[in-house]
Amino acid sequence: MNIKAVFPGKYIQGQGVLKELPKWVDMLGSKGLLLASPSVKEKILPQFGNGVISERLQVEPFNGECCEDEITRIAGLIGNRQVNVVIGMGGGKTIDTAKIAADRAGLPVIIVPTIASTDAPCSGCAVTYTNQGCFEAVHYQKMNPSIVLVDMDLLAAAPVRFLVSGMGDALSTWFEARSCELTQSMNECGGVSTKAGIHLARLCYDTLLRYGVQAMNDNKAQVVSPALNYIAEANILLSGIGFESSGLATAHSVHNGLTALEETHAFYHGEKVAFGVQVGLHLTSAPADVINEVYTFCEQVGLPTTFRDIGLKRPSRNDLMKAAENACAPNSPIHHEVAIVTPAKVLDAMIKADALGAARKNG
Repeated sequence: MNIKAVFPGKYIQGQGVLKELPKWVDMLGSKGLLLASPSVKEKILPQFGNGVISERLQVEPFNGECCEDEITRIAGLIGNRQVNVVIGMGGGKTIDTAKIAADRAGLPVIIVPTIASTDAPCSGCAVTYTNQGCFEAVHYQKMNPSIVLVDMDLLAAAPVRFLVSGMGDALSTWFEARSCELTQSMNECGGVSTKAGIHLARLCYDTLLRYGVQAMNDNKAQVVSPALNYIAEANILLSGIGFESSGLATAHSVHNGLTALEETHAFYHGEKVAFGVQVGLHLTSAPADVINEVYTFCEQVGLPTTFRDIGLKRPSRNDLMKAAENACAPNSPIHHEVAIVTPAKVLDAMIKADALGAARKNG
């Protein structure tokens, strides 16, 4: 199998870079459709006015779920309005909807994340859900986004929970990349990892441990600091390249399984992925010092370490088995682990992860 890696066309991160959006739209096309999350349309775009929005850029509000109905709606608008570049601005589901719709239309896409909550902005794949919010499928685009524009002023003003959730998503990058390297499993771009992918995945983890707590505190103070810049880069760029060019394993599979339980729907992608990391450590019998390091980090920044932290107050074994079975679906990346994985083993690992998290909370 060949080694493969993928990257966004351009990655620009800094203060005030949203003002550059018209320039990048003009570089790629003559008429753009900007898919905007509700907060973008109501709070962010009015601050910039004609500095960002022009007659060549039409704003369309996102309806809230990255599902086939919404993708079909946006695809229809792209065709009817004869646009030739798509912009996705907001959180992960807005971004993924824009990526899929643009790909189906054969158009370039510009991504403007307003929160650092996932690694979706840089990747050439996107996740769809049912209208009710349950995981449905992963869709692969022909190309990664042409431009990713990360305005640090927007990220600093965003609620800190988004940044922390992004750290939960990024936390999985190294552990899943290492599993895929050990088993020479296929990454998200159809090959095995390059050394660049593996080293960026490790750099992502090291950056989280070194700067995560400080970045969280700076975000609370709405300060654009070096630490916040480093963590934004880790959450968006390093994790994006790391997961896509190195591969996925247990953490994201557990996330997908947990979406089958309605109680978890109020919790963010990265929060459930972080719990999936802990499940993966127990599933693979990770060394005690590694488990302690991960739990300590999660506790310091406020990521989930128990069932209760992701909305499961008293889950039955039947409910947990449903999540475990979904996590072990035939094409699930959980099968990239060294050992043979079964729903029963995943159920045991979930219970162990919760038990350790609860024990640590209780001192």
